Amino acid sequence: MKKALFIVLILFFSISIFSQEVTVFDGETGKPIEAVAVFNKDKSKSGVTNSDGVIDVSDFSDKELLIFTHVSYAELQLSKATVVANYNEVFLSKQSEQLDEVVVSMFKNKAKTNRIAEQIAIVSQKEIERVSPQTSADLLANIPGIKVQKSQFGGGSPVLRGMESNRVLLVVDGVRLNNAIYRKGHLQNAITVAPNLLDRTEVVFGPSSVIYGSDALGGVIHYYTKTPKLSEKNEVRSSLFSRYSTVNQETTNVFSAELRFKKWASFTSVAHSNFGDLKMGENRTHGFNDWGKVFFYSENLNGNYKETPTANSDVNLQRNTGYKQTDVLQKFYIPLSKKTDLKLNFQYSTSSDIPRFDRLTELKGGSLKFAEWYYGPQSRLLISPQLLFSPNKKWMEKGTLTLAYQNIKESRINRKFGSLNRTYRTEKVNIFSINGDFSVPLAEKRNLGYGFEMSYNDVDSTPEGKILNINNGEIIGFSGSFPVQSRYADGGSSYLSTAIYTDYRQDINSKSTLNTGIRLTNTVLKAKWNDETFIQLPNNDIQLNNTAVTATVGYVYKPTKNWQLNAVVSSGFRSPNIDDVGKVREKNDLVTVPNINLKPEYAYNAEIGIQKYFNERKFRVGANIYYTLLDNYIYREAFQLDGNTNINYDGQSLATVSNVNKGSAYVTGFTISYLGKLFNNFKTEGFITYTKGRAYDTNKPLSSIPPLFGRFELGYSDDKIEAGANLVFNARKDIEDYNIEEGIDNHQQTPIVNENATDAREKYYGTPSWITVGLYGKYKLNSSVAVQGQLTNLFDVHYKEFASGVSAPGRNLSVSLMINL
Repeated sequence: MKKALFIVLILFFSISIFSQEVTVFDGETGKPIEAVAVFNKDKSKSGVTNSDGVIDVSDFSDKELLIFTHVSYAELQLSKATVVANYNEVFLSKQSEQLDEVVVSMFKNKAKTNRIAEQIAIVSQKEIERVSPQTSADLLANIPGIKVQKSQFGGGSPVLRGMESNRVLLVVDGVRLNNAIYRKGHLQNAITVAPNLLDRTEVVFGPSSVIYGSDALGGVIHYYTKTPKLSEKNEVRSSLFSRYSTVNQETTNVFSAELRFKKWASFTSVAHSNFGDLKMGENRTHGFNDWGKVFFYSENLNGNYKETPTANSDVNLQRNTGYKQTDVLQKFYIPLSKKTDLKLNFQYSTSSDIPRFDRLTELKGGSLKFAEWYYGPQSRLLISPQLLFSPNKKWMEKGTLTLAYQNIKESRINRKFGSLNRTYRTEKVNIFSINGDFSVPLAEKRNLGYGFEMSYNDVDSTPEGKILNINNGEIIGFSGSFPVQSRYADGGSSYLSTAIYTDYRQDINSKSTLNTGIRLTNTVLKAKWNDETFIQLPNNDIQLNNTAVTATVGYVYKPTKNWQLNAVVSSGFRSPNIDDVGKVREKNDLVTVPNINLKPEYAYNAEIGIQKYFNERKFRVGANIYYTLLDNYIYREAFQLDGNTNINYDGQSLATVSNVNKGSAYVTGFTISYLGKLFNNFKTEGFITYTKGRAYDTNKPLSSIPPLFGRFELGYSDDKIEAGANLVFNARKDIEDYNIEEGIDNHQQTPIVNENATDAREKYYGTPSWITVGLYGKYKLNSSVAVQGQLTNLFDVHYKEFASGVSAPGRNLSVSLMINL
C-alpha cells in the first residue's frame, strides 16, 4: 500500500514539474481562444489549444521559438522562455509587425490583409494616440486616400475616391451611422464619435455594397470603439487624457475606467472638448493677400443682438468657429457561456450650438447676409446589444447578431441682418436596425459568409418661425410667429431597407485567393407633405420602392513571398433617401425642392493593386488604380416644380433646383503609398492620391473631386521616446476643373481674380497649392505617465482645403498628458 502511494506521489510531482500548460487569450477581450495552432520553426512539434484556450507545451524546449497562428488573429512568435516568464499566458491581437498579418473585421468575417483584394487602410489605437486629432474628421484626414472638407470647424466631410456625404458609408461597432437624411454635398456627422474613444478605424475603398448595402459607393469608414477585457484576476484600470492647443485655445479631457473580472467587464469613458475660435495661417504664399481674412463678423450668437456686423480686430481670427462637444461611451462585455458572448454598447454624443462659418461670412450687396446661422446641439444616442456565438455547426461556425436603436437630433437656425424673423428647422430621426452575420468553413482555407440586414428610419421634420422682441439691444423674447417651409416632409417620412447577402473566400492554392459575394437589397421610402403654403407637389403622399442586386469578385495573387497582386470587379448602388427626394433648403439664392421621381444610382468598379514587401515583410510599397462608372447618377440642376422655376422661400422669390437622374459619368484615379520600418527604430509612411471625374453625358467635371494630395512622414521610437516630422501637400485645382452648376465645390470660397467678371470661371481662381510641415514628440516618464507634443503648420501657411468654407488652422502647438493606472 505504501509502495502504491509512493508511486502516485511521484507521478503527481512529475506531472506538476513537466506538464507546462499555456493559455492563449484574445488581446481585445481577454477571453481564451480555441483552435490556436502552436508549432516550432521547422514544424516538427505542434499542437492546438482546447476549448479553454489551453495547450501543453512540455514537448518544446525552453530555447525553442513558439509560433501561434489563428485565422482571426495576427501570427505571434515567442520563445518558450518568454511565455513561461509571462505566467504561461499569451495574448493574440489583430496587429502585427508583418503588415500582411494584420486582421481586419470590417468584412464581417475577419480576414488577414493578405487574403483581401480591396484597397484598405487601418489605423490602430496607438496610431490614433500618436496623431492626437482634435476630431475624428481630423483623424480621417491622416489616412492615405482620404480628403476632408469643412464648411465650419465643427465638422468634417470625408471624400473617398471622389465620393462623399451619402455616397460614403459610416459605421460604428457594426451599426450604420448613415440615416435617411444624410445629404448630398458635404456631411459633418463624422465628428460624432470622439477619436479618444476609438480602438481602431478601418477603411475599405471602392463600392462595398455587397457587405454593407446602399450608400457605400466610395467606400466604408468603420469606427471600432474600445471594448473592456476579461481577466482571471479582478482588476480596475483608469486613464486620463488631457490636451491643450494654441490655435483655437482647445481643451480636451477624457476620463476612462475599466473593470475587469473573470465573468464580466465594463468600460466607461467620458470625453469633453471645448474649441475656441480658430486662427488661420498668416503666411499667404499663394499671393492672395486678403483671401480668407474675416473683416466683419456677427455678434448675434448666444442670445446677443446687434443690428449691424462688427469689425474684426484680428482679421486672421475666424470668429464664430468655436463650439463644445461631449461624448460618452459605456460598454459591457459578458460571456454567457464558452460559446456565447454578449456586448452591451451605449454611446451618446452632443454638442453646443455650432456656427455655420461659411454662411456667416456670406456676402450680399457687399455686406454680411446672415446675422445668425448655426446648427443647434447635434446629438446622437446609440443603444446596441450584440450577441456573438460559436455553435461550431456544419451550417454555422460562428455568428454575430447586432440590434441597435439610434436617436438623432439636429436643427438649423438662421436670421438675416435687417430682419427680426428667426427660422428654426428641427429634424429628429429614430432608427431601428438588426444585422445578422454568420460564417462557416466549408473546408480548409474555404470560408462562406452570409447574413441579413434590416433598418427602419422614422423622420420627423418641424419648421417654426419666431419674431424677436428687442429691448435696448437685448433679445427679451418673441413678439409673434410666422409660417416656415419644413426641410423635409412635414407629414412625416420613413425609410426601410432590408437585405440578404452571401460572400465566399477561398485560397485556391498557396499563392492565390478568390473573393466573391452577392447581395439583394430592397428599400421603401414613404413621405407625406401636408402644408402647401410654399410648395405644391404633383403627389403629396408618395412611396418609392427600389430593389438592387450587387456583386463583387476579387482575386489575390502572391507570385513570391514579397509580392502581392490584387484585382477587383464590383458593383454598388445608392437608393435615394429622404434628403435626396424631399429636401427643401436655400444656398446661394437657389432653393432645392423635392423630386419625387428620383431613381437609384449605380456604380461599376474595376481596380488593380500591387504591393511589394521588404525587411521581412515589415515594409511595404503599394499602388492602387481604379476606374468607377456611375450610371443614372444623381445630380443637382435647375428644376421646374409644377411648371414654376421660382419659389417663395423665407420671404424671397428664388430660383429652384433639384436632384435629378442623369446618364453616365466616371471617376478614376490612383493612390501610391509606402509604410513600415526602415531600420532599427525608424519607421516611415507616405502616400500620393490623384482623382479625376467627369460626366460622359454632359462632359462637365464631377463635384467633390479633390486635387492631387499627399503626406510623407518619418518617425523614431524606442522604449521612452517617440519623435518625427511630416510634410503634407495639396496641388492646385484650376477653376476649369470645378463643377460650378451644383455648387458643392464651393468655388465662391476660392480667391477672386476678376471682381467684375460675370462668368464664375473668369472670376475665381480655384484652389491654390500648399505645403505644410509638422513635428511631433512623445516622452514616457514611466510606465503610467507620458507627455506628448505636436507642432503643426510650422511655417504658419494660409490655405483652405478643397471645397472648404473655413481656412485651415495656422501654426499650432498642442500638448497632451496621458496617465494610465
